[in-house]
This record gives sequence, C-alpha cells and structure tokens, in this order.
Amino acid sequence: MKNLLPIILLFTLFFATASILQVNAQQAAIQNGEIPDEITITVDEALQIALVNNYMLRRGLLDVENAEAQIREAWGSVYPQLSASGNYTRNLQTPNPFAGSDAGGLFETLGALEWLAYNEAARTDGNPDTQPIPIDEFFDRQQAGFEEAGITPPGLDGSNPFAVENQFQFGLALNQTIYNGAAFAAIRGARQIRELNEEQTKLDQQIVADQIRTSFYTALLAKEQVDVIRASVQRLRETVDETAKAVQAGVLSKFDRVSAEVELVNLETSLIEVENQADLAIKNLALQLGIPTRTTLNLRGALEYNDSMLPETLDPQMAYEMALQLRPDIRQSEGLIDLLNVEQDITRAGFLPTVSAFANAAYIGQVPSNRVSVRPVEGQDFTFTSESRRFFDNSYWNPAVAVGIQFSWQIFNGFQTRMRVEQGRIAIRQAEIDREFQKNAVYLEIEQAVRNLENALKRIQSQERNIEQAQLNYEFALSRLAEGVGTPLQERQASSLLDQSRVNYLSAVYDYLVALSNYEKAIGKPILND
Repeated sequence: MKNLLPIILLFTLFFATASILQVNAQQAAIQNGEIPDEITITVDEALQIALVNNYMLRRGLLDVENAEAQIREAWGSVYPQLSASGNYTRNLQTPNPFAGSDAGGLFETLGALEWLAYNEAARTDGNPDTQPIPIDEFFDRQQAGFEEAGITPPGLDGSNPFAVENQFQFGLALNQTIYNGAAFAAIRGARQIRELNEEQTKLDQQIVADQIRTSFYTALLAKEQVDVIRASVQRLRETVDETAKAVQAGVLSKFDRVSAEVELVNLETSLIEVENQADLAIKNLALQLGIPTRTTLNLRGALEYNDSMLPETLDPQMAYEMALQLRPDIRQSEGLIDLLNVEQDITRAGFLPTVSAFANAAYIGQVPSNRVSVRPVEGQDFTFTSESRRFFDNSYWNPAVAVGIQFSWQIFNGFQTRMRVEQGRIAIRQAEIDREFQKNAVYLEIEQAVRNLENALKRIQSQERNIEQAQLNYEFALSRLAEGVGTPLQERQASSLLDQSRVNYLSAVYDYLVALSNYEKAIGKPILND
C-alpha cells in the first residue's frame, strides 16, 4: 500500500493539472470570442465568463468610455481654439464709391495737376527748349504718347478705375480662454459623470453576478432533481419487476402489479418534465453568460451545504455599516449630489464675466484683371512704356495681424440665472431625500436577506436529519419486503418519502445559496475574491 501511495498521488496531481489547464483554455477561448461547442464550468467560472461576456456589462463599459470622451470634450473648451478661413470673391460690377458726393470732382482734377506739375518743371529746369504749354496741348501730347506706345491705361478705357475684380482672403484665428467659470465647472462635472458610470458598472456587475448565481443554482437544482427522480424511476422499475414475479408466484395480486406500473408511468412523466426544465434552465444560464444557447453547457458542482458558506456576519447593523462603504448605488447617490452641486457652480457662473484673448492673422489680396502698369520713359515726358505685373505682386497682397482681449459680462437677464440657481438648490434637496430613503431601504433589504438565510439554514439542518430518518425507513421497508413481512406498497411509499426528503434538502440548500447571493449583493460584497 505504501508503494502505491506515490502512484496514486501522481495520478491525482495529473488529473487535477489537466482539469485546470482545460478550464484556463476554455476561458481564454471565450475571452477571444471563440466559443467551444461544449464547456464545463463552476459557479465562480461562470461569474468570470459573465464579467467579460455578459451583454449588459459590455454595454456598460461603453458608457465609461463615453464618459472619458466627455471629459476630453470638456477640456477642449479651455484649450486654445485655432481656426482657418479663406474666401475668394469675383466682382462682376463695382459701384463708384464716390457716387452722390462732391469727392468725385477731386479725381477729375488729377489730370490738371499733372499738367501743372509739367509746366512747373519746364520753368524751373533751366532748359530753354522746354517751355510751359497749354493744358489742351498737354493732354493731346499725352494721348499721342499712349497711342504711339499702344497703351490704354486703366480707367481711360471707360472702365471703373476703382474696380478690383478679384479679391482673396486667407486667415488664421487663435482664441484662448482666460477665465470662464462654466467651462471649468463643466470639466469637474464630466469627471463626476465618469465616476457615476464607473459605479453603475460595478452595480451592474453585482446585479449580473446575483442573476448568474441564481440561474446557476436553478439549473443545478433542476439537474439534481433529475438525478433524484431518475434514481427513483430505476428503483420503481426494479419494484415492478419484483411485483410481477410475486404475482406469477401467487404471492401478490394483479392489483399490486397494476398499481406499481401506473405509478412508474407517472414518475417517468415527471422525469421528462424535470429534464425539460433542466435543459431550459441551462440555456437561460448560457444566455446570461453571453454565449450561444446552442453550446452544450455542463455544470460542475453540487447543492451541498457546509459551514464555510456562512457569511462573516449575520448582524444586520454590522452588515448595514459594510453596505454603506461597499454598495455602488449608495456611492452613486453621493456622486449624484456632487454632480448637482457642480451644475450649481455652472449656473452661478452666469453671474461672472468671461475673458479670453485672441490673435488674428490674415493675408489679403486684391488683384485686378488688368494688371498693366504705365510709366513714362525716363527723360521723355510724353513717351510711355508698360509692363504686366505678376499675379502675386507685392502691390496686390498685404498681411494683416491683430491681437486683443475679449470681455463679456451679462449684468442683468431678468433674474433668470437666480431662478435657475434656486431650481438647482431644490434638486439637491430632493436628491438628499432620495438618499435618505435609499439608506432605509438598504437596511430593510439586508434585514430581509438575513432572515431568509436563517430560515434556509434551519430548513437545511432539519432536512439533513429527515434524510437520515427517511434512509433508515427505506432500508427497513426493503428488509421487511425481503423477509415477506412488508408489502411493495410500503416499499414504494418509503422510497417516495426518501426522494421527497432529498428534494426538500436540495430546495433548502438552493434557497440558502440564493439568499446568500442576495445578502452579498445587499452588502455590496466584491464579486470575486481575486
């Protein structure tokens, strides 16, 4: 025996290691979206799968991601704002800007000014060959010079001398918030929303965990009931066979055989119904786990009670103090009040000014379609030359830069801001009343969960003793039947009592496990220890 002990331990270690590797492999496959056709899980493994794969939890995590995006969006309101703009305008017809005023006469005298400048230069240059000339001769000689050079200066062709056909503008605008109470409060509000969503995710996890445990235990109870009824059917079949033999031997009447056969058919019908319920319970568990219901789901575990299942405390007051620290929904209520206070700060910001700095830079172009430039040849007053300027000539394009500070303050808006502040104060008070009610409801929930645990525990202890008595009664009925003292009816009654005792025990353990799950949810206990 001593020589076999190491071999037994080795095989035990081998099968345990293989089981662990199989569990880890199937969990990794589920997390990667690869659902095996058949998986075997315990209740803790079901919880781990649900935390990754449950539909509600996956959707809740997206709310947390959305809250992160809202925080970044709120910060964006105080970051520098940079924008670019550009436009092009084609002026098909431009009005005379001096129409309707006497300013137009000033431009009509520009030609005369050129004649006066020419005559003044002729008198003062000391050259006897140059003499002042009449204004008509000046214009005639100037026009002859234009025609000789083949030039028609802009404005002399009948076009509007003030028209610029092509206008361009490209610019950058930079704005930086210096003070905006609403913007900074909005950042704090976005952070508070993220915390609320995180607490909601934790609350969803606890709700899902309670649902998964209940569904797992429900499926396990149905499976155990199937085993109990199947064993009962097997025993009853043996009883029917023994009864048939006794009828042939003339020991029992046909009535006993028919009664046993009818009872067997009824029990087999009950077995079919319980098997169907067990299958549906397992499919419901698969749906809550977020895996296809067509997957074959095997449950590892048994509905058995031991003292390690007792919670740390069953004192309602101590459990209530734990709940105030652990329950996500209570922290949510506190966070909601904080969020309402932030909204109050945003509303109060309406009493304060907003200040921002800005810087604008633009590059403006006014480019005429006729870009011909006319100038006299040096030393020859009535001989002209021309050149066509480039599109991007510096004379057409000019930069523009401006910086400054903007200040805005709404001094009076008909008491609207003050009334919004009052509404916010009322909302905060309502949230505080809701929190007070919630705490009282939590205490009642814990007290009810503790009573359910205590009642289920008493039933378990009672049914444990009852199973022992039913087992002794059944063995006694078998002995009496074998000795010819008892009857098959007594044996079937004893067997039925034993089965009912086992089912009652399983139901008591089921109620205890469900009550324990409700209790852990009521105090906000973390779902997994690791």
